[in-house]
Amino acid sequence: SGFLTRLQLSARPVGILPSPKCFSQNVPSCVWRLGRLNHVAIAVPDLGRAQSLYRDVLGAQVSEAVALPEHGVCTVFVELGNTKLELLHPLGDKSPISGFLQKNKTGGMHHICIEVDDIKAAMTELKKKQIRILSEEPKIGAHGKPVIFLHPKDCHGVLVELEQA
Repeated sequence: SGFLTRLQLSARPVGILPSPKCFSQNVPSCVWRLGRLNHVAIAVPDLGRAQSLYRDVLGAQVSEAVALPEHGVCTVFVELGNTKLELLHPLGDKSPISGFLQKNKTGGMHHICIEVDDIKAAMTELKKKQIRILSEEPKIGAHGKPVIFLHPKDCHGVLVELEQA
């Protein structure tokens, strides 16, 4: 019992995280709310190989490729239970993913997508807060819902997509 007592006395107390309600006390009230993480998008130079990795090697449920010409990409979704991965491959030379892959030859994380309950209200408020939005109006995204992208320089280096829930 002496060893256990010494161990208990020498152990540093672990800090207790504040309750979630403490976090929300510092959040200004908005007419819109952030929701869940919808997906993390990964640009890939070879869509077939990426599909095979997630489906055949890792055992995930993987969708078929879908071309989205208005966005200049082909997408594949990998189901993860609590969220998804979106595999992005360029569709044509003018695709924004082509430029990304020229700088990142093996691919990499491209953006995160977070759901919002009111995309128009989010746009209005974010513009007032000097957050640049990369389009004047929402576009229809891969899930058939309105989406906008926030400038990475205004989001700590991360391209953030907001999707209407």
